[in-house]
Amino acid sequence: MIKILKTLAAIFGIVAIDQIVKWKVLFLLLHPESPEFVWDGISPVQISHVTNFFNILFTWNPGTAFSFLRDFGVGAPLIMIIATGIIIALVAYYLFARANSYERAPLILILGGALGNFIDRLRFGAVVDFLDFHVGAWHWPVFNVADVFITVGVLLYILNWWVARRRCLKNIKG
Repeated sequence: MIKILKTLAAIFGIVAIDQIVKWKVLFLLLHPESPEFVWDGISPVQISHVTNFFNILFTWNPGTAFSFLRDFGVGAPLIMIIATGIIIALVAYYLFARANSYERAPLILILGGALGNFIDRLRFGAVVDFLDFHVGAWHWPVFNVADVFITVGVLLYILNWWVARRRCLKNIKG
């Protein structure tokens, strides 16, 4: 029971971090300090130029992580809500019912990030994206903190799977 509570606390901690950061971005957008600040509700808005390679750039993303499937069409919000809900349910089931010890941390990161984006989809019909990395005129798709948690979780899961597989093969070979 303690392990379940710790897992839930970690998941909800990730969701809280994601939602607090997104709230701050929306607050900056809706309460600008500059009188020249104009937002038409559609176009991406640069809130802050941070470095030569990073901006805070607000945009809505009706697609998946890193704007994949962004142009899915009018049905995108409903399709994405259903798909995200199914993925969350599957990951949660696996995490709580079947996961090995090395799978738990990556799945917690993935589940927390997915829930953060799911909340946005339910509230707004799209995800709040705002992290804009670029080299010159080439921009990586704008993303958010939840996407970072999901990506790190997936990479850790793959790394853990690879290490476990190598250990298993090594033990088989003797």
